[in-house]
Amino acid sequence: MTNSVPRSGKTGSNRRSFLKRGAFAAGAATVGASLFERGISASDHDEREDRNGRLTRGDAALLRFAAAAEILETDFWVQYNELGGVQDSEVPGGTGNVAYTNALSVLDADMATYIHDNTDDEFTHQNFLNAYLVSKGAAPISLEKFRTLPGSSASGSSGKLRLTNLMQLTLDTSWWTRYRSDSKNPDFGDTFPQAIPSLAVGRHTAIPRTDSDTSDPNFLQAIANTAGFHFPTIEQGGNSLYPSMAQRASSVEVLRILISIGPTETMHFQTWSDKAGNAPPLTAVDPVTKVSVTFPDLSSAGEDLKANLIMPEPCPFLSRDLPVCSIIRPTETKGIAMGVVKFLTDMGLFIGQSSEFFAVMTDLAQDADSARRDRDRD
Repeated sequence: MTNSVPRSGKTGSNRRSFLKRGAFAAGAATVGASLFERGISASDHDEREDRNGRLTRGDAALLRFAAAAEILETDFWVQYNELGGVQDSEVPGGTGNVAYTNALSVLDADMATYIHDNTDDEFTHQNFLNAYLVSKGAAPISLEKFRTLPGSSASGSSGKLRLTNLMQLTLDTSWWTRYRSDSKNPDFGDTFPQAIPSLAVGRHTAIPRTDSDTSDPNFLQAIANTAGFHFPTIEQGGNSLYPSMAQRASSVEVLRILISIGPTETMHFQTWSDKAGNAPPLTAVDPVTKVSVTFPDLSSAGEDLKANLIMPEPCPFLSRDLPVCSIIRPTETKGIAMGVVKFLTDMGLFIGQSSEFFAVMTDLAQDADSARRDRDRD
C-alpha cells in the first residue's frame, strides 16, 4: 500500500505555471469557454482575490479540487456502469456483462439501477463545478491527458482508456465500524477495526478483468462483493470531503454549492453501505494473483459489525465533554484535500498513473488546503 503521494519537483510560480499550462488550460477547452477567450489571463486570476462577483483564489481552489475528485469518481463509476449498470443513452459506454450484473444483483435486485444513477450524478457534479468556475472567470479542470490506464477487456466494456484502476484495490473498510461506534470519532484521532480485514491486504479486482474472471461463480461473486464494499468506501470519502471543505469557503454561494452536493454523497453512502451488508459470506482465491478474500456473515455480527445498523451511531463531537451526537465523521478541515489524495492513492485507484498525474493532484489538494475563509467578504 502506498504510504505517500509522489511529489513533483516544481514549487512556487513554476508549479502554478505548470498546472495552468496543463490541467487548467485543458479544462477551459473542455468546458468550451476559456479564460483567454474572455480576456482574463489565468495568471491575473491566480495572483489576486477576484472582485465584481468573481471567486476568491481560495474558493476557486476548493471548487477545482472538488471538480477533479468528481472527474475521478465519474471515471470509475462509468467502468462499473459499463459492466454492471443500466445501459442507455443517459450513461453511454459499454453494453453490460450479464454474469457480473447477476452477481451484483445478489446484493440487491436494483443494483444495476443504483449504479446507473450514481454514475449519472457524478457526471452532473463534474460538469456543474467546471461550468460554474468558468462562469466566474476561473480556470476549470481537465484530467483527460491522464486517461492512459487500460481497463477491463471483459464482455460489455467499451475498452476505453481510464483515469482509475479498479483491478488492484486495497480497501480500508474501517468506515463500517467507525459509523457504528458510539464512543469514538476519527476527528479525535480514534482508529477503528476493519469490517472485511482481507480486503485491506493485497490487491483485489472489483470488476471482471477478462471473461475468464466470470467462469468461476464463487470468484465472480467475490468480485461483486468487493465492488459492493468499494462503492460505500468511496462515497463515505465524499460524505466527509464536502462539509470539511465548506468550512473554508468565503463566498456564501460557494458554501451553498459545497453543502448542496455533499448531502448527495451521503445519500450514495447510506445506499451502498446498506447493500454491502447483503454480500453473501464466502472465501475465494484470485486465480491470477493468488490473493485470498473472505467475506464474513455480517447479518448476525455484533454491534460494531452488524449489517443492518446503517444509521450513524451518536459519537463524541467537538469535545468529549459535550453530549454525543449523530454526525458525519470525520469533518476536521485541516489537510482534508491531501488526505483524500492519500486515501485514493493508498486504495490502489491510481496504480499505473504517471508522476505528472500525482504532481497535478498534489498541487490541486495543496491549493484547496491553503484556502482560508475571508470573514469580511459576506
